[in-house]
Amino acid sequence: MLEKVRVRGPVGRPATRPQAAAADKAYSSKANRAYLRKRRIKGVIPVKADQAANRKKKGSLGGREYAFDSELYKDRNTVERCINKLKSWRGIATRYDKTPESYSAGLHLRGSLIWLRSLRPAT
Repeated sequence: MLEKVRVRGPVGRPATRPQAAAADKAYSSKANRAYLRKRRIKGVIPVKADQAANRKKKGSLGGREYAFDSELYKDRNTVERCINKLKSWRGIATRYDKTPESYSAGLHLRGSLIWLRSLRPAT
Protein backbone atom coordinates (compact mmCIF):
# COMPACT_ATOMS: atom_id res chain seq x y z
CA MET A 1 0.00 0.00 0.00
CA LEU A 2 2.81 2.41 0.85
CA GLU A 3 4.27 2.06 -2.65
CA LYS A 4 1.09 3.58 -4.09
CA VAL A 5 1.29 6.77 -2.00
CA ARG A 6 1.58 10.00 -3.96
CA VAL A 7 1.74 13.30 -2.07
CA ARG A 8 0.90 16.41 -4.01
CA GLY A 9 2.00 19.82 -2.84
CA PRO A 10 0.70 23.18 -4.07
CA VAL A 11 2.97 23.01 -7.13
CA GLY A 12 5.03 20.40 -8.92
CA ARG A 13 4.63 16.74 -9.55
CA PRO A 14 3.45 14.31 -6.87
CA ALA A 15 6.18 13.08 -4.55
CA THR A 16 6.49 9.37 -3.80
CA ARG A 17 8.43 9.94 -0.58
CA PRO A 18 6.46 11.97 1.95
CA GLN A 19 8.20 13.42 5.00
CA ALA A 20 6.18 11.27 7.39
CA ALA A 21 3.62 8.47 7.33
CA ALA A 22 1.09 8.30 10.17
CA ALA A 23 -0.74 5.07 10.91
CA ASP A 24 -2.45 3.35 13.81
CA LYS A 25 -1.08 0.51 15.92
CA ALA A 26 -2.18 -2.12 13.40
CA TYR A 27 0.71 -1.02 11.14
CA SER A 28 3.47 -1.11 13.77
CA SER A 29 5.14 -4.28 12.46
CA LYS A 30 8.89 -4.55 11.95
CA ALA A 31 8.38 -4.95 8.20
CA ASN A 32 6.42 -1.70 7.88
CA ARG A 33 8.92 0.22 10.00
CA ALA A 34 11.85 -1.22 8.03
CA TYR A 35 10.20 -0.22 4.76
CA LEU A 36 9.70 3.36 5.98
CA ARG A 37 13.25 3.52 7.32
CA LYS A 38 14.66 2.23 4.02
CA ARG A 39 12.80 4.96 2.12
CA ARG A 40 13.79 7.60 4.73
CA ILE A 41 10.19 8.31 5.70
CA LYS A 42 9.48 9.22 9.30
CA GLY A 43 7.07 6.67 10.78
CA VAL A 44 4.48 8.13 13.14
CA ILE A 45 3.12 4.85 14.44
CA PRO A 46 2.46 4.09 18.11
CA VAL A 47 3.89 0.83 19.46
CA LYS A 48 1.56 -1.96 20.59
CA ALA A 49 1.79 -2.79 24.28
CA ASP A 50 2.77 -6.41 23.62
CA GLN A 51 5.56 -5.35 21.24
CA ALA A 52 6.97 -2.94 23.82
CA ALA A 53 6.79 -5.65 26.53
CA ASN A 54 8.60 -8.17 24.31
CA ARG A 55 11.31 -5.65 23.53
CA LYS A 56 11.79 -4.87 27.23
CA LYS A 57 11.87 -8.57 28.05
CA LYS A 58 14.80 -9.04 25.66
CA GLY A 59 16.75 -6.34 27.43
CA SER A 60 19.59 -4.76 25.45
CA LEU A 61 19.05 -7.31 22.63
CA GLY A 62 15.55 -5.98 22.07
CA GLY A 63 16.83 -2.85 20.38
CA ARG A 64 16.05 0.73 21.17
CA GLU A 65 12.60 2.19 21.54
CA TYR A 66 10.94 3.57 18.42
CA ALA A 67 10.65 7.35 18.14
CA PHE A 68 7.09 8.62 18.24
CA ASP A 69 5.94 12.18 17.52
CA SER A 70 2.65 12.67 19.36
CA GLU A 71 2.01 16.07 17.74
CA LEU A 72 2.08 14.59 14.23
CA TYR A 73 -0.12 11.73 15.43
CA LYS A 74 -2.74 14.26 16.57
CA ASP A 75 -2.93 15.50 12.97
CA ARG A 76 -3.69 11.94 11.86
CA ASN A 77 -6.64 11.92 14.26
CA THR A 78 -7.95 15.12 12.67
CA VAL A 79 -7.80 13.54 9.22
CA GLU A 80 -9.56 10.38 10.49
CA ARG A 81 -12.41 12.44 11.93
CA CYS A 82 -12.79 14.32 8.63
CA ILE A 83 -12.94 11.04 6.71
CA ASN A 84 -15.61 9.78 9.13
CA LYS A 85 -17.64 12.94 8.52
CA LEU A 86 -17.38 12.35 4.78
CA LYS A 87 -18.44 8.72 5.18
CA SER A 88 -21.52 9.70 7.17
CA TRP A 89 -23.01 10.48 3.78
CA ARG A 90 -24.33 7.15 2.51
CA GLY A 91 -23.42 7.71 -1.14
CA ILE A 92 -19.76 8.15 -0.25
CA ALA A 93 -19.61 5.38 2.34
CA THR A 94 -21.11 2.76 0.03
CA ARG A 95 -19.66 4.09 -3.26
CA TYR A 96 -22.99 3.98 -5.07
CA ASP A 97 -21.66 6.35 -7.71
CA LYS A 98 -20.50 4.40 -10.73
CA THR A 99 -18.05 6.84 -12.27
CA PRO A 100 -15.00 8.46 -10.69
CA GLU A 101 -16.32 11.86 -11.75
CA SER A 102 -19.61 11.52 -9.90
CA TYR A 103 -17.87 10.09 -6.81
CA SER A 104 -15.43 13.02 -6.84
CA ALA A 105 -18.33 15.44 -7.22
CA GLY A 106 -20.00 13.84 -4.18
CA LEU A 107 -16.80 14.21 -2.16
CA HIS A 108 -16.55 17.88 -3.12
CA LEU A 109 -20.19 18.50 -2.29
CA ARG A 110 -19.97 16.78 1.08
CA GLY A 111 -16.69 18.59 1.87
CA SER A 112 -18.34 21.91 1.01
CA LEU A 113 -21.28 21.16 3.31
CA ILE A 114 -18.93 20.25 6.18
CA TRP A 115 -16.98 23.46 5.62
CA LEU A 116 -20.13 25.62 5.46
CA ARG A 117 -21.45 24.08 8.67
CA SER A 118 -18.17 24.88 10.39
CA LEU A 119 -18.71 28.58 9.60
CA ARG A 120 -22.00 28.71 11.50
CA PRO A 121 -21.75 30.29 14.93
CA ALA A 122 -22.24 27.75 17.72
CA THR A 123 -25.50 28.13 19.60
